[in-house]
Amino acid sequence: MQGHNLDIFQILLDSSIVVKIDLLLLVAASVLSWTIIFQKLSAFKKAERANNDFKNFFSGVTSLEEAYHDAQTIEESPLKRVFLSGYRELKKTEIALGENYAAIKEHYASIANQSMERTLSNEVVEVDQTMSSNLTTLASIGSITPFVGLFGTVWGIIDSFSGLASGGATLETVAPGIAEALVATAVGLVAAIPATWYFNKFGQRRNKLREQLHIFSNQFINEVERYISSKS
Repeated sequence: MQGHNLDIFQILLDSSIVVKIDLLLLVAASVLSWTIIFQKLSAFKKAERANNDFKNFFSGVTSLEEAYHDAQTIEESPLKRVFLSGYRELKKTEIALGENYAAIKEHYASIANQSMERTLSNEVVEVDQTMSSNLTTLASIGSITPFVGLFGTVWGIIDSFSGLASGGATLETVAPGIAEALVATAVGLVAAIPATWYFNKFGQRRNKLREQLHIFSNQFINEVERYISSKS
């Protein structure tokens, strides 16, 4: 019995316009997905490395003034953004109260500490929004592309069996059409699996980064309280 080899590329070239459009959409989604994946891999790697550098830097300084001065010369990082935001809020309070540290201490004991917490929290939210950009697109690709592929499969099978039902075709002649239809499912999964996997991985790294920022915010507030106590 003679075997028959199916030429996938020829099958795709001979496929219906609907299946071609379906496959083009899936390929475009896959390209977009991998573009986002490489961008986020680079962004998270850079942020994590810069955060580690800032943690080492901050643990070695002896005062907030020294930290602020020297921080201008080191690489940007999420932790640096939170620190600068908090330090500027502290300086605004000092200017408003004329560097009367007894008054500043009393002020922080009442409402200013809440103001500092809000400032740091807002900066954490902004950093988190930056790091999470395009992740919803990745999630959408992961959840939608299997169904887009399934649509192409269903359409291709219906198209193939309509020819068989008319009596003008045999199973051998519709086999390429069925193969064409199944290719759509395969391409849909190829687009969806990396998008879903990396979305989950980036979500874990995002949560870890956000936790790191919250811990540093609390550490910074402690440093501010010690700073004010040493001045009053």
